[in-house]
Amino acid sequence: MSSDKVTLQIISNSLLYASEEMGIALRNSAYSPNIKERMDHSAAVFDPEGRLLAQAEHIPVHLGSLPWGLKNLIDFCAREGIRLEPDSMVVSNDPYLTGTHLNDVTLMAPIHHRGELVAFAVNKAHHADVGGAVPGSISMDARTLEDEGYVLAPSVLWRRGAFDESVVERFASASRTPNERRGDLKAQVAANVSGARRVREVIDRYGIDAFQLSADHSFKHAEALTRARLAGFSRGTYRASDWLEGPAGEDLELRVGVTISASGVVVDYAGTSKEVDYPLNAVFGVTISGVYFVFRCVLGDDIPANHGAFSALRVSAPRSTVVNPTRPHPVGGGNVETSQRNADVVFRALASATPGRVPAAAGGSMNNVMIGGEARGAPWAFYETIGVGLGGGARADGIDGIQANMTNTLNTPIEAIERTLPLRMVRYEFRPDSSGAGRFRGGSGLVRAYQALADGTTFTVLADRHRHRPWGLEGGGPGSGTSVTVVRSGRRAEVPAKSTLDLAAGDVVEVMTAGGGGYGAPTARSRSMIRKDVRNGLLTEAKAMSDYRRAAP
Repeated sequence: MSSDKVTLQIISNSLLYASEEMGIALRNSAYSPNIKERMDHSAAVFDPEGRLLAQAEHIPVHLGSLPWGLKNLIDFCAREGIRLEPDSMVVSNDPYLTGTHLNDVTLMAPIHHRGELVAFAVNKAHHADVGGAVPGSISMDARTLEDEGYVLAPSVLWRRGAFDESVVERFASASRTPNERRGDLKAQVAANVSGARRVREVIDRYGIDAFQLSADHSFKHAEALTRARLAGFSRGTYRASDWLEGPAGEDLELRVGVTISASGVVVDYAGTSKEVDYPLNAVFGVTISGVYFVFRCVLGDDIPANHGAFSALRVSAPRSTVVNPTRPHPVGGGNVETSQRNADVVFRALASATPGRVPAAAGGSMNNVMIGGEARGAPWAFYETIGVGLGGGARADGIDGIQANMTNTLNTPIEAIERTLPLRMVRYEFRPDSSGAGRFRGGSGLVRAYQALADGTTFTVLADRHRHRPWGLEGGGPGSGTSVTVVRSGRRAEVPAKSTLDLAAGDVVEVMTAGGGGYGAPTARSRSMIRKDVRNGLLTEAKAMSDYRRAAP
């Protein structure tokens, strides 16, 4: 077949849509609401060396860590004699190998053409429960990785069209919801079968030489675009720090230096807090994913998301820190909360390097909610995250109530929750007066309240930005911090943003998420925009007077 530039671009785009189709197959065949409804999964295609060819627009913390994790998996298989045979798949959730945390299960499928390894189809999906001390498996009480749940070492899950049932049952039996685990593993296999089929179809149509030439062309194109955009940044080293909130009131500092030079970018985390004995450590793959996400945001999403787009970036993080911990430190919350603070601190460092492109801080937490217990004689477990406000930017207000930065999931529909679980949702709305003031205000946070319908319900919340509110830029004010309240017998009590609660039937937990920081001086905001916010219930008259020093009649 011809290998002109048009053909090479068709091949590249075909791989992008193969990744998207993998995600659709995974979502449509999954058992758990977390994957089927919230789409807490990601998919990508790689070359034989583990270099990213194409990825679906799924979850940043998954996608950025996949190249790091895949190379670790390939190396592990080589060391341990696990053969990457045709029509086989290797599975693992070990975060120190695959990145992220135990709930995220990575499934790797080698793709062969005429007996030669030519690509990999890979997906990662968040399983709602993998054991551990609490339903949902992310507990601040964990002190080691094994405390967080079942650690599945790299194993062959699928060979020649059949499951290794011993691997499936080892993993599923550790969960409170084993049928969901079996079903979600099957969905992950279906996704990789779909991806491998599409890759083989592309090779059969255009030939292996054109396939490989397309990869090389796409890498060079993405790298050239990246370096051209970086040339517009001011050269130098830009530093920033931000704070993550420990469970006992202590603060963990994330400190970053971003050096921009003619040769590329170095992101260095020297000075960041040491690793801790609770689950706010983020494995190095998660740290890399935050850097990749931020630079994709500021450089432009028209740059193809492949290996070449990240070739100019180098990440350095000292060992034994919260952004590059050592085994067996727990990491469950690092994937969801430390990853968010990492994005914040890199954005803040870049605000001086590229004025006007970086917004104020978003709500800065995934607001993880994990609930479980027993219903109708069987255990159940539920997991979701709650949206926040995005930070205001140089030209527009932040978006209200959205899954920000390192997550890209949906909410769980209330109908799906109430139909299948002993829960009632009693509030779900924008949080008034939560946006940071500015010429362009931050986005509003959300209020989401859960009522237990059965005794013995365990409710765990893992959130952040309670004490350290999302920062504003260019004179903008901070967004409101996170607040968690429990209501028992009509009495309200605020609880820490990192808590595990035992609920009785009728008890309510209300999570109020953080708003985004404001951008620009509040005095520059137009009266008509203030009036609109008051009319829409996002801002009260009293808050308008306080933030903007004038009413909005």
